[in-house]
Amino acid sequence: MSGQPSRRAWGWHPLRDHWARRVVDASPVAPGDLVLDLGAGTGALTEPLLDAGARVIAVELHPRRAAQLRERYADRPVTVVRTDLAGLRLPRRPFRVVASPPYQLSTSVLRLLLGTDRLLSADLVLQRTAARRLAGSPPRARHARRYQLEVGMPVPRSAFAPPPQVDSAVLRVRATRP
Repeated sequence: MSGQPSRRAWGWHPLRDHWARRVVDASPVAPGDLVLDLGAGTGALTEPLLDAGARVIAVELHPRRAAQLRERYADRPVTVVRTDLAGLRLPRRPFRVVASPPYQLSTSVLRLLLGTDRLLSADLVLQRTAARRLAGSPPRARHARRYQLEVGMPVPRSAFAPPPQVDSAVLRVRATRP
């Protein structure tokens, strides 16, 4: 071995292209929308988001992957932000999120997104048990007025390369007001 941990060891499980496209197609993303791809990796979701006409902010902590994203999308409407999701500053204008964030950050990512009134929608690929828990937990009064959470399409282990040890699902977050 090269001495570097495998993708599975550091918990990175990128979506296969076909599944990334399915996740984007099932989202309400429309041409001109500003969309955050949290944990963008090598751009599995970024590419179909761009094909849908979105302007993308690709957030990636890993320096090499962030550099590859910048190079790959140099001539496309993508802004690559290299930061930890915990330190992310959300856009000041209405935005959507389509992302497959690291499983261990599911709750903190959702808390961050629900803490703003500028989120229009979020489609988050999460561990299936986490998606069910987050969709079924009693909402905080302030969030319940603004957002509806539900479990969307199932995403099997085979949708990732390499596959994780668990199945996933899309957690759908929708603003309750226009």
